[in-house]
Amino acid sequence: MTSGIAKACAVTTTLLVGACVVNPATGERQFILIGEGREIAMGREADRSISASLGTYDDPSLQTYLSEIGNGMASLSERPNLPWSFKVMDDPIVNAFALPGGFIYITRGIMAHFNSEAQLASVVGHEIGHVTGRHSVEQLSRAQLAQAGLVAGQIFGPQALQGLVGAAGAGLGLLFLKFGRSDERQADDLGLRYMYRAGYDPREMPDVFAMLGSISTASERDPVPEWLSTHPNPENREQRIELAIAELGTDFRGRVVGRDSYLDRLDGMVFGPDPRDGYFDGARFFHPRLRFRLTFPDGWQTQNQRQAVAGINPDQNTMIQLALASQATPDAALDAFLSQDGITHSNARRTSINGLRAATADFRVTVDRTTLAGSIAYVTYDGRVYQLLGYGTTAGWRANRDVAQRSVGTFGELRDRKALAVQPLRLDIVTLPRPMTLEEFSRRYPSEIPLERMALINQFDVGETIPAGTKLKRVIR
Repeated sequence: MTSGIAKACAVTTTLLVGACVVNPATGERQFILIGEGREIAMGREADRSISASLGTYDDPSLQTYLSEIGNGMASLSERPNLPWSFKVMDDPIVNAFALPGGFIYITRGIMAHFNSEAQLASVVGHEIGHVTGRHSVEQLSRAQLAQAGLVAGQIFGPQALQGLVGAAGAGLGLLFLKFGRSDERQADDLGLRYMYRAGYDPREMPDVFAMLGSISTASERDPVPEWLSTHPNPENREQRIELAIAELGTDFRGRVVGRDSYLDRLDGMVFGPDPRDGYFDGARFFHPRLRFRLTFPDGWQTQNQRQAVAGINPDQNTMIQLALASQATPDAALDAFLSQDGITHSNARRTSINGLRAATADFRVTVDRTTLAGSIAYVTYDGRVYQLLGYGTTAGWRANRDVAQRSVGTFGELRDRKALAVQPLRLDIVTLPRPMTLEEFSRRYPSEIPLERMALINQFDVGETIPAGTKLKRVIR
């Protein structure tokens, strides 16, 4: 890798003064075309999209707690003057990620699997390491050199396509810049450096890697954590970090672990998907908080995200998406959609869907030499305007238009009392009154998740005897 960077620097020295720099955090030369000001601007723009798309977890004290930990560690890094931002995201996926410029996100899904403040700090430090290591910026710089500045086009995409996929926003493209194993090793080393500087017990860090590995090899009921798809697992990760910890010494007395105080902060946290933000019952989608329903075609693959719910047919050539519109009326929303460059339309009209005022039209648009056809409907309900979008390739839309439009026609008020009253699962922290195994614990304190999953989130073996006074998590409704 070093020789590759040297060659890139040599080739571009006469063209791009200052492109090759020594990173103060790593001591290595990097090929960088993006200045710090642009890096911060990119991160800030993407932060708006990500915060809107995933949503931050509604617990101000937990947000403040993470910010205090993150800012304290970032102040000890080689880039203390970045506008660092740390957010707990309302996402059940086991994940953490960083954007250029110091914008870092920790999901409640991964927080539910930590068992100490030091474990949280190890992952925060790892993500800080991606920023101080300028890993995303280096990737973008290489792409700019290879593709003559087309990176922005890849990230932001055609305006018309953004109008179709809507909710997520342009900046989310930065999340598709996946790190390589060498970047992961470097972020591990930097994360260890920062958590040690901040006074944490470094011996908690290998336990995090063991936990992530356990999730990835768990039963098929438990998905591989998103962390491992965006953060490739370097070989011998635990062993490398344990050797690095050994070099720090053997006396870690007085260093912060923070197990009990951390678990107390998790008490009552939502665990898993929150059905209040929408859930599927077969092909039927219910949103208790917004009080609406929509039925997708049978056999379609569906997904619920913070700003949109969507379904795609088995041939993957036709899609239906529901999202909120920003305009005040269906007519205004339809006019804004149809006025986008590249869109042609027909059959625009005012109508109603299940008694709700609506405006609809058929449209066509060409994206990357592919012509898409579809229909768009904007419906007003309970003080909001909803976008109901069906589209596909020309052939796909021709074959699936009727079934897609029937699906759109099912949008309406949710009246089912059981669906309206559904509640999420939550973590409950219990202090053991006596020594017991997890198996005994689950009998005495029943949980809504299987015993094997209980072992994962508590980081204990099923048959291990756990001392009295230990705090454990269970999941209750």
